[in-house]
Amino acid sequence: MFKTRFTEMFGVEHPIAQGGMQWVGTAELVSAVANAGALGFLTALTQPDPRALADEIARCRTMTDRPFGVNLTVFPAINAPDYNGYAQVIIDSGVKIVETAGTPAVAEQWAMFKAAGIKIIHKCTSVRHALSAERKGIDAISIDGFECAGHPGEDDIPGLILIPAAADKVKIPMLASGGFGDGRGLAAALALGAEGINMGTRFCATKEAPIHDGIKQAIVDNDERATELMFRSYRNTARVAKNSVAAEAVRIEREGNPFEAIAHLVKGARGREGLLNGDPEHGIWSAGLVQGLIHDVPSVKDLVNRIVADAEKIISGRMRGMINPPE
Repeated sequence: MFKTRFTEMFGVEHPIAQGGMQWVGTAELVSAVANAGALGFLTALTQPDPRALADEIARCRTMTDRPFGVNLTVFPAINAPDYNGYAQVIIDSGVKIVETAGTPAVAEQWAMFKAAGIKIIHKCTSVRHALSAERKGIDAISIDGFECAGHPGEDDIPGLILIPAAADKVKIPMLASGGFGDGRGLAAALALGAEGINMGTRFCATKEAPIHDGIKQAIVDNDERATELMFRSYRNTARVAKNSVAAEAVRIEREGNPFEAIAHLVKGARGREGLLNGDPEHGIWSAGLVQGLIHDVPSVKDLVNRIVADAEKIISGRMRGMINPPE
C-alpha cells in the first residue's frame, strides 16, 4: 500500500486516478475505479445537459460508496455548453472533487467550486501553467506529458523531463499523466517526484469501460507508434489513434486547409459512433502512446491491484537490490 499526499488529500487507497474521458467517463467505469480504491472521474460534457449529469452522479452513487469526482473541461466554442450549469449541478450534487482542464476561462468555475469547498485537480501540459494554477489556489495538478492521449499542449515535452521539472517547482500534490499503464510507470512517477499517476487509455482497455470490445482489442493490437497528432497548425494539438480517418484529416490539414475542411472527419458524433459500434476506422478516437504497453483487457480491480503490486515489488525488490550495502 502506498501513502502519498494524493491518497491522503482525496481519501483513496491507491495513488491512481482515472481522468475524465469524453464518452468513456460514465458511471460504469467510474464506480469500478472507485471500488478498486482509485479515484475516478465522470466526464461532465459526456452528458447532454446539466440535468443528465445530475442523474449520472446519482446513478454512480448507487454503484459505489467510495469517493469519485467529476471532470469539467472548458474550451472556447461557437455554441458553448452551459459550463456554469454543469458546475452548479456538481456543487448541488455534493461532489467533493473535480478535475478541470481547458482555457483560463475555467477560473469562473474554479471560483464556484472553491466557494463550495470542493477540491480541484487541474490538468496542465507545462510547468508554467501548473505554477499559475497553484498561485490561483488549486489543490492539486495533473501534469500531462507529450505521450498523453487527447490534448498534449504545444511544447512537446515528454514526461521523463516534464514530471521532475514540475516537481522541482510545484509545491501542491501532483499526478503524473501521459504514458502510464503498469507498475513500472507508477514506480517511475513516484521516483520522478509525483504523488501518483493518472491514466486514460489504459482504463479504456478494461472490462468495465463503456466502449465496444472491438475498440478495446484495437488498443491491445496497437503499438506505441499507433497514434496521430492532428490540429497542430490550429495550435490545438490532439493525439488520437492512428487510422484511415485520422490520416486523411492530417493530410488535408498539412496542405494548409482550415479546420472546416476536416470538420466532417473529426466531429465528435462520428468518433462516438465508432466507440459504440466497435469499428476503429469509423472516426477519430483518443489514444496515447501507452498502447504499446497494453496487452490485455482485465477488470478494473485486477488492473489496479496489479499495478500497485508490481510497483511495490519493483521498489522494495529490484531497486533495493541494486543498492550495495556499506562495507
